[in-house]
Amino acid sequence: MPLRARQDLLSRTALGVFRLNGQFLAVSEELARPAGLTAAWWQVLGAVLREPLPVAGIARAMGITRQSVQRIADLLAAKGLAEYVPNPAHRRAKLLRPTEAGREAIGRITPGHASLATRLAEELGDAAFAETVRVLNRLTKALDAVAEPRTDA
Repeated sequence: MPLRARQDLLSRTALGVFRLNGQFLAVSEELARPAGLTAAWWQVLGAVLREPLPVAGIARAMGITRQSVQRIADLLAAKGLAEYVPNPAHRRAKLLRPTEAGREAIGRITPGHASLATRLAEELGDAAFAETVRVLNRLTKALDAVAEPRTDA
């Protein structure tokens, strides 16, 4: 494939992902608002629902800066939606976990989230929906791989 065609594919992929990001942010804000959350608060709380994580771990999982997560985590803690607990693996890097109020807020999002998931599955079809997840994961891994410093340069 000619270089120009590859550049076009990269540009079209990036623009599509940027648009998709904007769409997901708008939908997430709508889903989170009735629970008294923002999309960013929901994202951080969602990252620690299964297990407490340090702020740096949340940032890595979300692909954003540690400082952004720290600001949101501090707000969530101040509002009683999350709390910091000791980290047995690192004295200074506390773990963030949701409080019961945080879990309840996330629970209020669940019906709208389930409805959106159902509508998307109906629009795409279950197989195509699952394939979309696989393709996005592949793209993420590929970008991670090409972003690593090259040893052959």
